[in-house]
Amino acid sequence: MKPTNPVYTGLPTTIFEVMSRLAIEHGSINLGQGFPDVDGPEDVRRMAAEALIAGPNQYPPMMGVPALRQAVAHANKRFYDLDIDWKTEVLVTSGATEALSDVFTSLIEPGDEVVMIEPLYDCYVPLVRRAGGIPKMVRVTPPLWKLDLDQLAAAFSDKTKAVLLNNPMNPAAKVFTRDELSGIAELCVRFDAYAICDEVYEHIIFDDRAHIPLMTLPGMRERTVRIGSAGKTFSLTGWKVGYVTATPRLLDPIAKAHQFTTFTTPAALQSAVAFGLAKEDGYYAGLAGDLARKRDRLASGLERLGFEVVPCGGTYFVTADTAPLGLGGSDVEICQRMTVEAGVTAVPVSAFYVGDAPRTFVRFCFSKQDSILDAALERLGNWIDKKVKAVA
Repeated sequence: MKPTNPVYTGLPTTIFEVMSRLAIEHGSINLGQGFPDVDGPEDVRRMAAEALIAGPNQYPPMMGVPALRQAVAHANKRFYDLDIDWKTEVLVTSGATEALSDVFTSLIEPGDEVVMIEPLYDCYVPLVRRAGGIPKMVRVTPPLWKLDLDQLAAAFSDKTKAVLLNNPMNPAAKVFTRDELSGIAELCVRFDAYAICDEVYEHIIFDDRAHIPLMTLPGMRERTVRIGSAGKTFSLTGWKVGYVTATPRLLDPIAKAHQFTTFTTPAALQSAVAFGLAKEDGYYAGLAGDLARKRDRLASGLERLGFEVVPCGGTYFVTADTAPLGLGGSDVEICQRMTVEAGVTAVPVSAFYVGDAPRTFVRFCFSKQDSILDAALERLGNWIDKKVKAVA
């Protein structure tokens, strides 16, 4: 038999699916996979239901329904003072992952290098390789997640086509500072590279931090692709509605890739997201505030149990160091034992690195009901007590 595509042939199943299957098998509380366990705003969901019944339910425009593209452009102006032409600079996709696929497929040619900052979301590397790109890794590590701009500069070359920036960053929960972003922008300009910015957690930022789109920095308006997600902004991850903002020169080929990938996205969901993006400032403040309280609830509980919790600036995730607990084994083994023995599931942070990685850190998702977080902490406490007594 002739071989299949080597990028995907034999590629391991994503760690999220592996740990979720194990969680189901053992009746574990799953704090591994990153999604809320309650649905988003009822008015947004009702708008989708009404639009579905009212119709039409045929193909909407390939670029997205005008109302949503206009809403995305307006949100860029409202939150970041970016002037966006909705007709030529906004594309709606079936989720941010499709947007990433479209961007890589349309902008990357075989042999192009793409600078990536790890730990990173697990779809990035195979999607870049499928497009013929060559990943060039720059690493940040817990607990500080500090970006070394000298190491970043060393990763750039004349072969660099783009840098991929996830800000706020999954799984690190890092929010890049203006100085770090300025360093990235300067390198993009110097090497004439594009910036592909995955900003799906743009409205989930804590402790008075501000999200700064790389597109707003000098020299970056014409070379940046900005990706957003209604799934994260409205806690409706199953809807898979994403959007891309880019200059017409970049958006045109991206739209062509989208045209031959999904072509379009359900019109009723697009209409509801357009309604949602216009929600008052209180909604966005409440989203971040509610999740910050959940972060603190879980983080303080983990600290009481003996975990060393890494600072979390945004996203759904908190990283914790298991080393102080003396559990032994790698982060992968600890997550497996935690699932089977404690009935709580986390994700090993090493799964987000290419090659060698820190081996004692695990990622918990806190976008869950308080009762679920409390139950998870209780289970973990009982498990750790048993481990301590067994050693004694």
